[in-house]
Amino acid sequence: MEFMPYLVGFIFIFNIGLGISIIFLERKDATSTWAWLMVLLFIPILGFILYLIFGRKLSTRRIFTWDTKSRLGVKTAVQSQLRQLEENNFEFKDPEIALYKDLYYLHLRNDDAVFTQDNKVKIFTDGREKFRSLIDDLKAAKDHIHLQYYIIRHDQLGQEIAGVLVEKAKQGVEVRVLYDDMGSRMLRPKYIRTLRKYGIRVEAFFPPKIPKINFKINYRNHRKLAIIDGKIGYTGGFNIGDEYLGKSKKFGYWRDTHLRVEGDAVNNMQTRFILDWNQASRNHIVYESRYYAGEPSGDTGIQIVSSGPDSDWEQIKNGYIKMILSAKKYVYIQTPYFIPDESVRDAVRIASLSGVDVKIMIPNKPDHPFVYWATLSYVGDMLNAGADIYIYQNGFLHAKTIVVDGKIASVGTANIDVRSFRLNFEVNAFLYDISIAQELASVFMKDIELSTQMTKKLYEKRSIGIRFKESVSRLLSPVL
Repeated sequence: MEFMPYLVGFIFIFNIGLGISIIFLERKDATSTWAWLMVLLFIPILGFILYLIFGRKLSTRRIFTWDTKSRLGVKTAVQSQLRQLEENNFEFKDPEIALYKDLYYLHLRNDDAVFTQDNKVKIFTDGREKFRSLIDDLKAAKDHIHLQYYIIRHDQLGQEIAGVLVEKAKQGVEVRVLYDDMGSRMLRPKYIRTLRKYGIRVEAFFPPKIPKINFKINYRNHRKLAIIDGKIGYTGGFNIGDEYLGKSKKFGYWRDTHLRVEGDAVNNMQTRFILDWNQASRNHIVYESRYYAGEPSGDTGIQIVSSGPDSDWEQIKNGYIKMILSAKKYVYIQTPYFIPDESVRDAVRIASLSGVDVKIMIPNKPDHPFVYWATLSYVGDMLNAGADIYIYQNGFLHAKTIVVDGKIASVGTANIDVRSFRLNFEVNAFLYDISIAQELASVFMKDIELSTQMTKKLYEKRSIGIRFKESVSRLLSPVL
């Protein structure tokens, strides 16, 4: 055992070196830095391994590429809209929505999120209705089908969709399926082989270079997109699996929010899919007009906004903050995970302390325990600021929705947590339409009838065990 002092000394020096690299080279935010330093301090060897897997920053060099011609078209549209907004001659169909031009500008300037005003939107809050609609649209496809989901399961729903895709491929429809390698880690190889057998192109996002060892485990593609013939698009919270139909004994009814979109916004959804596909596949999609067949279908304004660790800005988070601080009457938030960083926390607190009616709804059960306990700890902060907190009791709440003043809303894949803001690749639809926003607000109020309100008195009755779990989880929240 004479070597033990040398081993301890080596570990100590090694940890100091790694700590210095985290502080001075990685340039993480302060809370994340302190969290990782504590992990290294308390679990030296294992902490280093965890850091290699979960803590390293992602290289952003040319993650998403596309041919110059297609990107030039997007840039031209962006520059045109920016110029019109700056010169105050942008034409808004609804004068009330024009009040939010700062929000349009934010997404347009920093995410190339072209603003379209000719869309038709249908809202789904039930998985059976959403997938019935999606399957009907898949069956009607004539040219191409592009599907992208974080989770695809080889269960009854997964097999039903696979059957439809195979049938369409036999009819000559071009079919592509993109899934996240970690989210869909339980997907059987047989499922993929069956699809490929019929000419369907299937790719995984960030698969491991060494089998079973994925050093990009912390950077996942959480986006959900479906584009049919370039005319119809779907996005929101539902993945492909039986639990999203409410068949899971653990979760029960699955309450989520998803959108079906027709109009020019589908073109922007298509661009997002193509960028993600070209990252994952060697068989790149090149620009063809048939992929961009979106036609004016309504009068809903939409921006399709993306964010991820490749971005200079936390674009969806910035959009959330801008929305919350623009509120004059109310802000309704539904999220399965409420682990806001300081900027979001301050925005919600300021809104509530300013007299804005802030209501936040979270689920009554965890799918990830540490994340859930951290959520409960942050709920206390919001209660102290005067926000109303509701615990959804009718199954599992997975919706990622924000509604402001019945005029604007956001529906998508991004939760209110550090993972969604900084680590995952996400996509949200920012909606500028009074009827759609009020419909989402009505859905929220109906969900309140299926929820219990968390009051300060109830919150203070938490057991010592729960409080301890909350404290530990909150401490780790920057790296959850």
